[in-house]
Amino acid sequence: MFSDKANTIFQEVINKYHEINTVDQNFTNPYKEQDQLIEHLLYRKSWIDTVQWHYEDIIRDPQIDPVSALKLKRQIDASNQDRTDMVEYIDSYFLEKYNDISAKATATINSESPAWAVDRLSILALKIFHMEEETQRNDASSEHIEKCNDKLTILLEQREDLSSAIDQLLKDIESGDKYMKVYKQMKMYNDDELNPILRKKN
Repeated sequence: MFSDKANTIFQEVINKYHEINTVDQNFTNPYKEQDQLIEHLLYRKSWIDTVQWHYEDIIRDPQIDPVSALKLKRQIDASNQDRTDMVEYIDSYFLEKYNDISAKATATINSESPAWAVDRLSILALKIFHMEEETQRNDASSEHIEKCNDKLTILLEQREDLSSAIDQLLKDIESGDKYMKVYKQMKMYNDDELNPILRKKN
């Protein structure tokens, strides 16, 4: 199943990141783009999400230096763009893979593309990892541990449901019961011509 592969790679990435556990560590993709394209894309996508997860933790420090916070905000903006780009690359992979599939006359479109569902699965992997960490804290109260265990149970159920839904969507596309279209995000705030503040600078 595709979701099994994705979940395994997401866990691989998260574990690898936490060996050093710093946002400025070097990134190496063990999957070669030429030979293992989807694995390569999934690994890169998860790495972006994992680094950004920790960016978001850091910027919420109430004592953060304003200059550092502004720099970090720029890094988060760039990471968000990278994340969106990777989703579109993954959807391009699926479009190419299913290019020869003829959709049935009764075929319907899904509310989100496969890659945006994969995006949610990647974030869910991070939630599960860090919630599980909370259940293992020695400095937390028993009440905190219990609440986090309850949340972890729900997150694991969500992953099971989302994984099943992604696999079913791909199966439906393969059979012609669903068809996919990809709409570029067309984000405006990074564009010199579309953001009025940036436009005034030119």
